[in-house]
Amino acid sequence: MDHLSYKTLTVNKKTANKGWVIVDAGQGSLGRVASEIAKILKGKNKPSYTPNADCGDNVIVINSDNLRFTGRKWDQKYYLSHTGYPGGQRRTSPRELKAKSSTLLVERAVRGMLPKGPLGRELFRNLHVFAGSEHPFAAQQPKELTFNL
Repeated sequence: MDHLSYKTLTVNKKTANKGWVIVDAGQGSLGRVASEIAKILKGKNKPSYTPNADCGDNVIVINSDNLRFTGRKWDQKYYLSHTGYPGGQRRTSPRELKAKSSTLLVERAVRGMLPKGPLGRELFRNLHVFAGSEHPFAAQQPKELTFNL
């Protein structure tokens, strides 16, 4: 048998087969939906997955207003941030963050599940989150995904 017949094919930006996917954020709890979205963004659901390349699909998340948490996390969970000044640590509950914009909750959860560095920032650009069921990406003919969560 020829030694070249077992050549491993890796995907790069030009050869990646990127599609468009719609995910409904109201399907399950935030963490479970966000982990599935992160897998799709990274491309782990494809047989041609390459860890160091952007080979995942573009993800449209709709209905982020219908987001769910389990237990009493709406009031007991806190997101920490810092202003950079002494004593500048701020904490925000998911309820306060949702009052600002419900898309921030999904974006923050998914960003934490993506790789840190240039590749993670590039993958995050493929995420589009909307509060309602309307989105401007109908021309891309996205496929709707449902999860068993």
